[in-house]
Amino acid sequence: MACKEISTVDMKRMLFDYEDVQIVDVREVNEYREGHIEGSTLIPLGILPHRTDAIAKDKPVVVVCRSGNRSKEACEMLRQRGFNVMSLRGGLSSWHTSA
Repeated sequence: MACKEISTVDMKRMLFDYEDVQIVDVREVNEYREGHIEGSTLIPLGILPHRTDAIAKDKPVVVVCRSGNRSKEACEMLRQRGFNVMSLRGGLSSWHTSA
């Protein structure tokens, strides 16, 4: 079963409506420092399997990366571990270009 994706429009709507969601950024530290979604938690993909304790199991989780490839991988790994998780379609590239 493939991991669910969420569009930037739907995610922005969730955040605007103050829905309780955790955003996990799976990029590297230097990428995160260049820009990220406010309130997101940085857990680079390479250490994600060892940091799942920092991710909520009681609310939706959206994983993000630059273009969506790493977040799809992270999403699938977290889904297999029982998380309610989605991947941001197009990553931060689409986040910054959407209205």
